[in-house]
Amino acid sequence: MIINLARRAHDHNWELDPITRSLLDTDFYKLLMLQFIWKHFPKTRATFSLVNRTSAVRLAEIVRVDELREQLEATRRLRIHKSELIWLAGNTFYGRRGIFEPAFLEWMERDFRLSDFELSVEDGQFVLRFDGLWTETTMWEIYALSAIDELKTRASLKRLTEFELDILYARAKTRLWEKMERMRGVPGLSVSDFGTRRRHSFLWQEYVVKAMSDVLGPSFTGSSNTYLAYKHDLEAIGTNAHELPMALAALANTDDEVRSAQYRLLDLWQQTYQSEMLIMLPDTYGTTQFLRNAPEWVANWTGQRVDSKDPYVAGDEYIAWLRERGRDPRQKRLIASDALDVDIILGLHAYFAGKIREGYKPGDFRRASDFLDERKWVPERRIRFSAGWGTYLTNDFRNCNPRGDDSFNPVSLVCKMSEVDGRPAVKLSDNYRKAMGPPDEVERYRRIFGVEGVADVPVTV
Repeated sequence: MIINLARRAHDHNWELDPITRSLLDTDFYKLLMLQFIWKHFPKTRATFSLVNRTSAVRLAEIVRVDELREQLEATRRLRIHKSELIWLAGNTFYGRRGIFEPAFLEWMERDFRLSDFELSVEDGQFVLRFDGLWTETTMWEIYALSAIDELKTRASLKRLTEFELDILYARAKTRLWEKMERMRGVPGLSVSDFGTRRRHSFLWQEYVVKAMSDVLGPSFTGSSNTYLAYKHDLEAIGTNAHELPMALAALANTDDEVRSAQYRLLDLWQQTYQSEMLIMLPDTYGTTQFLRNAPEWVANWTGQRVDSKDPYVAGDEYIAWLRERGRDPRQKRLIASDALDVDIILGLHAYFAGKIREGYKPGDFRRASDFLDERKWVPERRIRFSAGWGTYLTNDFRNCNPRGDDSFNPVSLVCKMSEVDGRPAVKLSDNYRKAMGPPDEVERYRRIFGVEGVADVPVTV
């Protein structure tokens, strides 16, 4: 697949080009969670709200509000295609066929609709809310984020001449190649694309995914983007996210029920899905408290995804926790997924997937030859490590702009659950700066869960 991205950006009539082309153009975990919500919480209402954590970037002064409204309306009119339903019904996901129930797929075809939205501008930022049944609002998260990110990209592209566009994409392609070249040939490496929500554009994500597949071969294990997995015969990657424990905690009536909601969610999830689908995300209210108080059966889960904690610290904590419970960490999986780039991916792979000889450190592993050097590294894994590579895979245009400004730099934009059945939803995270919810509720949740193991570090993406 060869796309002249510069020519496309220069000549195409962007106003007629929808950003979301298919309801499958979303993270795979959103579809898994949609089925879970449809099955267990079909009458629950939920509100999702947009937050720009990079507040210095005044998005509503870059992207026209009418353009965003037009894209959201176009997305709201989308319906699932018959061919997509056939693929969901018949494809194998995580080694299992039939993950999506026939009744759910029939509902998707017959009844699924996205909710309406409320959009305005306040102090240079978009105020965007989605309110309705949880089944109608949950899917908006990725569609809204990718729409705003691509509209920001399009606004910046319009300022460049065709020659400058050539330079921009030549630099981005060179950077991508240099990253892939460092990873190519690294034994045992496992990397997947997690970059839909903050991508530069749909076409660039597709270009990157195809390049990663061609260059890295089996080391590139798939994409979280369901549409790209469908289109290019890749593995669809993803399990669940923070909104599920946030919702169950919000619906709880006592502090004890709030505290146990994170485990009730796991119990419901494993009743719905099994095997490789049992990857827990323990940082919604802090990983340390989650592991310390977890029921014994949680240790039977397949693995853990690390989101907001230092992945070296989180991985060691998880390995120690497994050993204390008599489980072999080498049979479990650790997935890092927050603000990853090639250096940290290779360092984490060396640290967890191999044995580093005395005198070396993870930062010494910068290319495939370092992993083949017996003086440095011995394939003797501590845990099965995988990297879910997001923003810096699908939107790394830092210093690529020939005009020298940072207009193509990614912003930390999130669209999170804010209410459930009229009750405030709260996320604490392993990073104080990622906490979300009304301040008084955040403080209440911190009293319930504690703050052990929580850090205070800058949020980059």
